[in-house]
Amino acid sequence: MTQPRGSAAKSAALSAALSGAVDLSALKARAEAAQRQPAPPTGPAGGDGPPRPAAGGAVIDVTEATFQAEVVERSLHQLVVVDLWAEWCGPCKQLSPVLERLAAESGGAWVVAKVDVDANPRIAQLFGAQSIPTIVAIAGGQPVDAFSGALPEPEIRKWISALLDALRDKLPGIRDAEAAGGPVEEPEDPRFTEAEEAFERGDFAAAQAAYERILDVEPANELAKNALAQVKFTARAENADPDAIAKADADPADLAAQLDAADLQIAANEVEAGFKRLIDTVRRTAGEDRNKVREHLVALFDLFDPADDRVMKARRDLASALF
Repeated sequence: MTQPRGSAAKSAALSAALSGAVDLSALKARAEAAQRQPAPPTGPAGGDGPPRPAAGGAVIDVTEATFQAEVVERSLHQLVVVDLWAEWCGPCKQLSPVLERLAAESGGAWVVAKVDVDANPRIAQLFGAQSIPTIVAIAGGQPVDAFSGALPEPEIRKWISALLDALRDKLPGIRDAEAAGGPVEEPEDPRFTEAEEAFERGDFAAAQAAYERILDVEPANELAKNALAQVKFTARAENADPDAIAKADADPADLAAQLDAADLQIAANEVEAGFKRLIDTVRRTAGEDRNKVREHLVALFDLFDPADDRVMKARRDLASALF
């Protein structure tokens, strides 16, 4: 599921995978059987509408037993963003606080439904989540959009804003929150905005320089690191020889062709093939050539969730090839 961290590609691919394939009612029977406590409060007193969050309830811990009420039924009134996470997941610890803060800023227009996949594996299976974090937007009882990986905060803000704009006329909770004058969102980080705008207009050199300036000041900024890796990869892939795969297959000793071919395969989501190509090249090379290929492959790993099965297997294969 995980792809290079370009938000448009990731969201589109994962959304397409979910479209028409996820029936959230699959958990309903199990939820009703497991539920042994009074149902969550419904809408206004005397009403029979879907549950609404309590004041300050921007984040909900969801289990299989509460999924029907807290996600499916709640999504009939407001946008629910399901956060599939686990305690051991490093990128989750980067992404979840951002989602939780933005949800709190929305004043009730949307909520985060956190699902610990270790404790609730059936929910992760329901969405076909192959890696985490995986984020799924639910509205009207069905998934409407999704992405995976720890995206930069400006990209997340744009994603949420686009969802709210698309769903405002369908979900009364969005209109209610905006009419109530919920908290005003903090302004976007202009440093990330500068970098994103450069990336969107195809000025990869300017985008790279902007992210590097952030890292000069904040060397531990994981969002900037991830975005910088994506910018470098995109620039390489777009400048790669379009015939590189054919040339690399015809001449295994052509190192430049092998590197370009791997980039093109990763860009085409032929992830295992791209990794295998470089691991095989590591086995055939030595000295500086081998180190160059190894560094290129490790940089490709940085485009993915570290817990991605393909990355973990490739790391093991790389270690075997090196030692």
